[in-house]
Amino acid sequence: MLTIKTERLTLKPLGMKYLETVHEYASDLENTKYMLFLPNESIEETKEFLQMVDKEWALDAPSFYEFAIIYENQQVGAVSLYLNEASYGEMGWIINKKYWRQGIAYEAAAALMDYSIRELHIKDFIAHCDAENVASYKIMEKLGMSRTGTSGGRKNKSSEVEGYEYQYELHI
Repeated sequence: MLTIKTERLTLKPLGMKYLETVHEYASDLENTKYMLFLPNESIEETKEFLQMVDKEWALDAPSFYEFAIIYENQQVGAVSLYLNEASYGEMGWIINKKYWRQGIAYEAAAALMDYSIRELHIKDFIAHCDAENVASYKIMEKLGMSRTGTSGGRKNKSSEVEGYEYQYELHI
C-alpha cells in the first residue's frame, strides 16, 4: 500500500474504510462552504465517491490519487492529485474544521507534491479555489504556486450566488 509520511502526518489511500470520518467533513456546510461539489447531502453520496476512489486505487496506473490525511491516528482530511493528459497534476485538499489552522493541509500538499515530482515525474501543477477562500490560496502560495488567472461564474454547491475562482500554477 502506497504510504507517504511527513514529520506529523501519514498519507494513505483514501477509500471506504474512511466512510464515517470523510462524511463528517464532506457533509458539513461550514467545512465545505467554498467547495464546488460539496457538501454531500447523504452518506450514500459519500459512499459512492469513496467506492469510485477504491476502484481507481485498484488500477495499475490511476488517473488520480486521493489520500487520507492521518494526524494523531485520526483521518482528518484528504489531499489529491488528478492527472491530466497535458502532463500536469491538479491538486486539492480538504481538512475537517476541527483541525484547521494547524498547517496540516500545507504539510500534506507539500508531501504529495514532492512525491509527484519524484515518483510520477510531474513538473507542472495547477490548483483552483474560490476567491474568498483565503486559507486555500495562501497554501497554494506557500507551495510556490503563482496566481495565473481569475474567472467568474464559479457556483459552489451550497451557494445560490456565482462567485470568482482563482487559478494557481507551478512549473518546475
